Amino acid sequence: MDKVIGDAKKAFITGNETVAWAALAAGAEVMFGYPITPQNEVMHYWTRMAPKYNREFLQTEDEISAGFTVCGAVQSGKKAFTATAGPGNVLMQEPFGMAEAMRLPLVAVIQQRGGPSSGTVVYSQQEVTLTTFGGNGEGMRIVYSTATHQEIYDYTIKAFNVAWKHRFPTFVLGDGYQAKMREPMEMYDPIDKGIEMVAPYPLIGLGGEIGVDREPAHLCNIYSLEEELYEVVLKHAAEYEALSPSIVEWTEGECEDADIIILSHGVVSRAADDAVKALRAQGIKASYFRPITLRPFPQQALRDAIARSGAKKLLVAESAYGQLERLTRQEIYGETIKIETLFKPGVGIIDNDIINKVKSVL
Repeated sequence: MDKVIGDAKKAFITGNETVAWAALAAGAEVMFGYPITPQNEVMHYWTRMAPKYNREFLQTEDEISAGFTVCGAVQSGKKAFTATAGPGNVLMQEPFGMAEAMRLPLVAVIQQRGGPSSGTVVYSQQEVTLTTFGGNGEGMRIVYSTATHQEIYDYTIKAFNVAWKHRFPTFVLGDGYQAKMREPMEMYDPIDKGIEMVAPYPLIGLGGEIGVDREPAHLCNIYSLEEELYEVVLKHAAEYEALSPSIVEWTEGECEDADIIILSHGVVSRAADDAVKALRAQGIKASYFRPITLRPFPQQALRDAIARSGAKKLLVAESAYGQLERLTRQEIYGETIKIETLFKPGVGIIDNDIINKVKSVL
């Protein structure tokens, strides 16, 4: 496969363009998709660049088909992916659930938009619940929430490796702001960064005779007996929980001594970082904690930050009406820290919003 990126180079591009370049650099062979704002340009840039590198694209008749064609392609050993948003994410929950059941290395980029229903095509963080636990399974998925274009690039590359290494569906959760805005970032070849890309491999059509040369693949997504499903789910859950400590990622700051911890994810965490710097300059002991993986959630790291900081309050700031807060409450159940909230569903949050909220609750 032709090398896409030579020497590392700076670029000033949109988030959607970043996704396309990252997928090319990661060795993705084919994208399946269906148009929906704000991810459309992922498809546009991919179709523009893919032929130059002998890669492929298929626009399917709808999002359901896009998800299922990814499931089929990865079973044949193709490094495939899709990108969608909002209602498309809803429709893809069926193939995403199938990927979870069959342990398929599906990769999907979600550029969140607002709801309910078609909502707004601009921006939101209202697809957290849908992406982390939206399927008819147990949410055994890996979900990275990105905050910058550099992270979109880094985690799109990482998503392919994690998906093919552990065989759980893996998601890169962006948003409409990141999709459309431009900012500087560095493009690089993963090999030059010491990142060894996990090679795809076929899951079906394997050689040898079943029972003689190899065990059956058992790529099942439906079971006739309840007990059989029970055993499969417990097996998958045990494997997911065992690998979770090696998957979870987070960042934090000023948590050694704080009166309040600001919890946010994705693009809102940029405002939280700026807010903490401003509040500290004013003598207010604020800190921040940002989960990068929403599934699995860095619950122990957050518990440790709460205990270490001595903070009495946790402020959850999100551009949704409590989706991150509900996830957080579930993950740190039993903690006695008081949780305050700043909910602005479908609306951007800036540092002054957080600064004013912190001052009002302290």
